[in-house]
Amino acid sequence: MAWRWMEVLVLQAVLAGTAGWLWGPWAALAGALLATWLWMLWDHWQVERLRQWLMAGELAAFPALKGVWSMVATYVRRAVRTREQAAAAAEQRVQDILAALQASPNGLVLMDAEGHIEWCNRMAERHFGFDAQRDIQQSIGNLVRDPAFSSYWAHQDFTYPVLMAGRDSSPSRPVMLSVHIYPYGVGRHLLLARDITALEQAEAMRRDFVANVSHEIRTPLTVLVGFVETLQTLDLSPEEHKHYLALMAQQAGRMQNLVQDLLTLSRLEGSPPPTYNDWFPVGQMLRQCAVEAHALSKLLTKGADVGHALSFPEPEAPAMDWEIAGVQAELISAFSNLISNALRYTPAGGSVEVRWEGLLDGGARFSVKDSGPGIDPAHIGRLTERFYRVDRSRSRDTGGTGLGLAIVKHALQRHGAKLEIHSQLGAGATFSAVFPAHRLRHSGRVHAEPERLPK
Repeated sequence: MAWRWMEVLVLQAVLAGTAGWLWGPWAALAGALLATWLWMLWDHWQVERLRQWLMAGELAAFPALKGVWSMVATYVRRAVRTREQAAAAAEQRVQDILAALQASPNGLVLMDAEGHIEWCNRMAERHFGFDAQRDIQQSIGNLVRDPAFSSYWAHQDFTYPVLMAGRDSSPSRPVMLSVHIYPYGVGRHLLLARDITALEQAEAMRRDFVANVSHEIRTPLTVLVGFVETLQTLDLSPEEHKHYLALMAQQAGRMQNLVQDLLTLSRLEGSPPPTYNDWFPVGQMLRQCAVEAHALSKLLTKGADVGHALSFPEPEAPAMDWEIAGVQAELISAFSNLISNALRYTPAGGSVEVRWEGLLDGGARFSVKDSGPGIDPAHIGRLTERFYRVDRSRSRDTGGTGLGLAIVKHALQRHGAKLEIHSQLGAGATFSAVFPAHRLRHSGRVHAEPERLPK
């Protein structure tokens, strides 16, 4: 303020002194008054320029002011810039939060006190079929018409979530959502939707697994208990004792095989993938499988006029020059399971052909082809499920546990391979294990061109 008074006094002194010197004392008084009015006009002009700049709101168009108003304009510009930077930072934080919410794997919907949608992310659009532009300010009760959710919203009791089908749910591909509403702020609501389809399927698989294991163990256990009671209560001849003990040993062996297969599955699922440090000759594994296959064929066709016609690669075949990286015991188990399945489901006199073929991409295919009754294509997609059987009575007759193909699938997956099944009713079946090139190396002679990959 001292500078402003100094400006007035200096201007008055100049004009009053000049006028007094030229025209006398009254002219000096008039000069002082004129100086005051001129200063007020100049000050008002600066204030008006400052007001116009503030109204325009453009920091770049800073007016050239003098004196105290220049200082005021500088302070105002600095305050405005600071506020704009804070507002920009806050807007950026809001955008970052919204981007994070958009990236959430869960559906998120923000609603007001009446349930009108204020914002939703892309996953919520997918879960409920919303359109983020079209459905803003629409009532959630009008858009989500599932009876379970309608009751949930009507009762306004959000202690627990509600389960409902997703928008894309269908009988062939069910989608299950867990929807939970959380009140926040003043009457507002946050809706959180989680896709729990995988969890529900895992829980269903767990229940089925427990039920299947219980059923598979209960049957032989019931037989064992019955035989034990028979041996304890009846006076049996030595031959009858021997017969019942043989049946008991058979049922005990069945339970032992089941437990062993379950332990194998558990080990395969819980172990890390095999490394590339150990390489094994494919020919050696095929020879071992051939020895086991001939022994099993003789056991299965005992008493029949003819046995199985078994075909394996010759000792000089190209297959004998391949090596594979992994766990030899797991690979032999997978190969043997496929071969034993083919033998068990192929009647005496039928044929089982085992092949190893190189592929153009550097991989290879191990295949087992049988002349058995074949499989309805409707069952092929579920054959590797645990305890799944096309014909339960026939499977039990062959001594299977229902876990063989599940073990094969997991053993192959650990080696980067995949199981392929081709079959038609009455035309036999072909089970193939296709191995990737990085698990194989060819250390022998150059042979005929490899088989082309199917298109």
